[in-house]
Parts: sequence; structure tokens; C-alpha cells
Amino acid sequence: QLEKELDRVDTFVRSGNLMVDAILNSKLTLARRQEVAVNCSAKAPERLSVEDVDLCVILGNLLDNALEACREMESEKRWINIEASYTKEVLMVSVCNSSQVRKRDRGGRYATTKNDHCFHGLGLYSVEQAVEPYCGQLEVEYRDGVFRAAVVMYGCYGEK
Repeated sequence: QLEKELDRVDTFVRSGNLMVDAILNSKLTLARRQEVAVNCSAKAPERLSVEDVDLCVILGNLLDNALEACREMESEKRWINIEASYTKEVLMVSVCNSSQVRKRDRGGRYATTKNDHCFHGLGLYSVEQAVEPYCGQLEVEYRDGVFRAAVVMYGCYGEK
């Protein structure tokens, strides 16, 4: 799907991990095309014990959600801040973005109603499921026009 969306991916980030870079750079290219201001800081080791598919689920869903929220904002109010760091075998990812999100009551989860007017909310659930095998957790918060999703995963260094 990324190949269809992107004929050229710009390099915004060099974290030290090729998969992290590929995901972030593809999503940041989309953000730029959608006129979303982005601030991104990412550092990760060359090898992580996190499976590539799990990295895609985690980073992809968090950034897709942020981009979706920004599309609903006026162009001058669109922004995303991304921080990814690795310290002492702990991988931390934080995505904050401007948003007009409303918490929908479906098990206390944040969800959206996309253009098809159906209830959606599987992205954050997928992130929760992807971090679980790494003794990780997802925290989400919405306050004063800012949505924040933060992931922490433990023991993420080493061979897969």
C-alpha cells in the first residue's frame, strides 16, 4: 500500500534503524504532502528484537491516526510531534498531534468515524496487541486540542 501512496519517499529521519527510518520517512512524506507541520526526533539501535511487522503496526497506526486527525483541522493548525528513543533496552515512542478528537464510548476506547460513517477504533487496539509481547504498554490522552499516544516496550535490543 505504501508503494501506491508514495512514488518518492523523502529522508527526514535517520534513527539508526532501517525499519524505523522506512516507516517514519514514508509517513513524514505523506504529512508534508498534506501540509502538516512535523517535528521528529528518533534514535534506535540498528537491531531491535521487535519484529518488523510489529514496528509497522505500532508506528504505522499511530502516525496514520495522527494524520487522520490533522486532516480534520484547519491547515494552519495541523501539526505532529514524534519522539522515539532507546535507552537501556527500553524503546519509547510518543506521537502528539493537533486534534478535535472526541472520546467515543465503546469500551472506553478512542475511535473515529471515517468517511463511511462506521465506527472505527481498531488501530489503537492493534497497537496494544503489538506491544504486549514485549511487556509493553500504550497510553493515550486527549487534552486541550492535543492527542497523545505513547508506547513503551522493554527488552527490545538484540537478535530477532
